[in-house]
Amino acid sequence: MRTLKGLEDAVPVSVASPGLDGSWKFKRAGGPDTGTIAPCLDKANACRTLKQIYRLRRGGYDGRSTVPMPWDKASKDVVCNESYDIIHLFNSELNSVAQNPGLDLSPPQLKKRIGEWNQIIYPNSKRQQRGLYSQEGYDKALNDLFSTLDKLEVHLANSGYLCGDTLTLVDICLFTTLVRFDLAYNVLLNCTKKKLCEYTNLHAYLRDIYQIPKVAATCNFTDIMDGYYKILFPLNPGSIRPVMPSTCEHESLCRPHARESLSSATVAFVK
Repeated sequence: MRTLKGLEDAVPVSVASPGLDGSWKFKRAGGPDTGTIAPCLDKANACRTLKQIYRLRRGGYDGRSTVPMPWDKASKDVVCNESYDIIHLFNSELNSVAQNPGLDLSPPQLKKRIGEWNQIIYPNSKRQQRGLYSQEGYDKALNDLFSTLDKLEVHLANSGYLCGDTLTLVDICLFTTLVRFDLAYNVLLNCTKKKLCEYTNLHAYLRDIYQIPKVAATCNFTDIMDGYYKILFPLNPGSIRPVMPSTCEHESLCRPHARESLSSATVAFVK
């Protein structure tokens, strides 16, 4: 959302890395600049950890410190730390400083449909993570998850995006789940019934959004895999990161998606 709205200058981003102790830390990224958003130092407060930033709030704070999190430099406070609230904020509340203020991914006429799709996608994409601790929970979560993917596959056969031919906030939410599916969910979270690349329409839809100008640069696949396999989850005690599936590589995601005929959207994205 930050990229699509053209908020890069108005909302600089500092990327925290998950530490071995479970905390979020800021560090200078090594290696060549690949153009993707990558771990870096804290540009706003020069803090070494995310917890230090939360403690800068008036009255302090020693609770759980999470990302993503927009920080208000003027008031020294957390704006919010829920992803769905943040994309709403970026979509409509910062137009005065956006390079692409005319882009509205939650137009009034689609709000109801966006809400309906969100109620289908969000619970079922998260349920698998909550059902990992018993066979009964796993079976129920897996059935719900793949039933949702099957429904999406059928819907996207004749629809450019979830709410018709226009990209909306719910597509952004779904994209962030789909782009991680074969990288981590399929293997680490035992979502093994099918790979995303086996869904013809869903995978083409993923490539369609990935190929929107500047979106690919927001997807750091190496960091995604490191976060899941090496640090954040106790499900991979050997901390061995598997080889990235070939269908998740940049070259593969840039293959033609042949979905142009399903969309008549005329929004001009910032390039």
